[in-house]
Amino acid sequence: MAKICLKNVTKKFGPVEVLQGINLEIANGSFVVFVGPSGCGKTTLLRIIAGLESQSAGDVYIGDRLVNEISPKDRNVAMVFQNYALYPHMTAKENILFGLKLRKVPKDEQERSLKKIAAMLEIENLLDRKPRELSGGQRQRVAMARAIVRNPEVFLMDEPLSNLDAKLRTQMRGSIKKLQKTLKTTTIYVTHDQLEAMAMADKIAVLNKGKIEQYDLPANVYNKPANVFVADFIGTMNFFSATQTDEAKFQIENQVQFVLPINKRINLKSRKYLLGIRPEHVFLLKQELPSETKPKYLTWESKVNLAELIGGETLIYTRLGSHELKVKTNQVIREGQTIKLGFDLSNVHFFEPSTGKRIELNE
Repeated sequence: MAKICLKNVTKKFGPVEVLQGINLEIANGSFVVFVGPSGCGKTTLLRIIAGLESQSAGDVYIGDRLVNEISPKDRNVAMVFQNYALYPHMTAKENILFGLKLRKVPKDEQERSLKKIAAMLEIENLLDRKPRELSGGQRQRVAMARAIVRNPEVFLMDEPLSNLDAKLRTQMRGSIKKLQKTLKTTTIYVTHDQLEAMAMADKIAVLNKGKIEQYDLPANVYNKPANVFVADFIGTMNFFSATQTDEAKFQIENQVQFVLPINKRINLKSRKYLLGIRPEHVFLLKQELPSETKPKYLTWESKVNLAELIGGETLIYTRLGSHELKVKTNQVIREGQTIKLGFDLSNVHFFEPSTGKRIELNE
């Protein structure tokens, strides 16, 4: 096990800067997920840590060692790739033990390690099969066993589940998380799937255009996003512009007005704000709210433009002013229906329109 420290890591491909001064500390034994859209630099950053790619500037530490000039084989890291990278002419057992044989590890030690890891990953009955005889999930378990058997200080996983179907992905991500907690090996996992990141990570690093937008606990990334990008990438958020007309009074496009609760007052910086609310925080009103609770809520009527059934919930598309609004509900809703909506004003996020940064409200 080892901590990882990145200091001002930059990567350029010609004039294109794909990583812009990355600073990051990953605690010993933690499970960290790099998440972001395609082209954000997450796989490049992983490959730099592995030594498969060299940084243009900055330093990489694994444990207390500066590894800038150390080759991949001497960094004591193990990678699990998206495409499994198994040798097709070898059995699962031969694939798993290949690295140990190259290092001339004694055969009895190889067998002990194999037995332990195969039991841990439940692949004891697959060891004599070749990759073509295995399913996608079984191949991925063999690839993981090959990485684990080396007993590395760090596991690096580059979208290892992206080739699997949805049901198997859910099963495998649970297995990987359980395995990491058992082994307590520092792990970095790359994905573009926000649900995967939220479900697996101890901490999430959200990347965008070569920068880390936020590095935090999953709950904080979701409930206290650093900016508009994070708010919209991790989960879904509705955004609409608002004008501050008084200390706590706001107006949305001259149509909907509301007053912030006294414990949520905002320090005056500008009159224009971008407001955000998650679909699950908007609710359908079945009856009029009691008068004493009304100041806490924003309510309005709207027409349902589209309704999508997603499992046990319905995602409806409607409007707040001229802004499209997504709402999650477990009620049966028809397209064209007029509904009354509301949300608790304490669930509203405020962002600076110019920078996109989230504004902390007074508590």
